[in-house]
Amino acid sequence: MGYLTTHILDTTKGIAAAGVKIDLYKHTTDGQRQRIHSTLSNNDGRCDQPLLQDDDFTVGVYELEFAIDEYFNHNDNPNDDDTKTPSFLNTVVIRFGISDDNAHYHIPLLVSPYSYSTYRGS
Repeated sequence: MGYLTTHILDTTKGIAAAGVKIDLYKHTTDGQRQRIHSTLSNNDGRCDQPLLQDDDFTVGVYELEFAIDEYFNHNDNPNDDDTKTPSFLNTVVIRFGISDDNAHYHIPLLVSPYSYSTYRGS
């Protein structure tokens, strides 16, 4: 069976992005989204276990949501969690399809407060 992993890199500091809230959603056939997993990235910017695996890893359309504003607000202003101005990037959403339920899907996120990039990793 296949599985899904992710990795978040803070490109402004050249480090792994630890403590980023990650939500995984699956799109249902009736057009709704269903949250199926929620976690935080570890000190290596990864998750301690795959986000999706075994019988839960099925063909379909999914979304990963990364709470990037919370990460940068906390790391750039560690004593001020009540930031009044909105961040340029709030939640980064990556919608993707799984077409092979026996493959490894790895979705890296390279992020700064003003831009992000992603690709299908290995």
